[in-house]
Amino acid sequence: MDQCAILIFAKTPYPGSVKTRLIPALGEDETTRLYTRLLTRMVDWTCNQTPFATELWVTPGRDHPLWRQLAAEYDLPLYLQQGDDLGARMGLAAKTALTRHRHVALLGVDCPALTARHIHQTFHWLENGEDAVLGPAEDGGYVLLGLNNYHKDLFEGHHWGGGDVAASTRAVLADLGWHWRELPQLWDLDRPQDLERLQLGYPEICRS
Repeated sequence: MDQCAILIFAKTPYPGSVKTRLIPALGEDETTRLYTRLLTRMVDWTCNQTPFATELWVTPGRDHPLWRQLAAEYDLPLYLQQGDDLGARMGLAAKTALTRHRHVALLGVDCPALTARHIHQTFHWLENGEDAVLGPAEDGGYVLLGLNNYHKDLFEGHHWGGGDVAASTRAVLADLGWHWRELPQLWDLDRPQDLERLQLGYPEICRS
């Protein structure tokens, strides 16, 4: 059993279904290509720059050629997200993965500023007794959630996609009496105005 596992949550990159708020600026096809580059970049560094197990949790299906390619190239286990909303899907993944691993970190793919250093720090804290680690985002959400244990309240009753998810998650952690640490606040790629920041800091991701 691997002690630590990174759970990457991703959508099948069908045009018009990923990073939809960027479509007015980039168009469907380029937005899909950008999302695919973000996804493959994250899989590559989690697999090659950390010693931790990586699992790919995908929706709405597992039969896209990209999933087969990544699973084969990086020897990745591939799991289907299940649930009516993002919280339910993350909760089931966390609960399931914690039967196989002692510590897990849940990530999306749209935070280019997240690095291997943040993952190492997360698991260091979890291994040293913290119950959870939160990676807050500038927009009020979060880009990472590290856990040693599952509790349904972490994944129910939050306004997913809203600006108060980190705050409501902190409230749950406090109500549970859990001890947690927080990573530095990071930005994620959601809006057309984020594209200039991406170009300045990560031009390799912006290539067409």
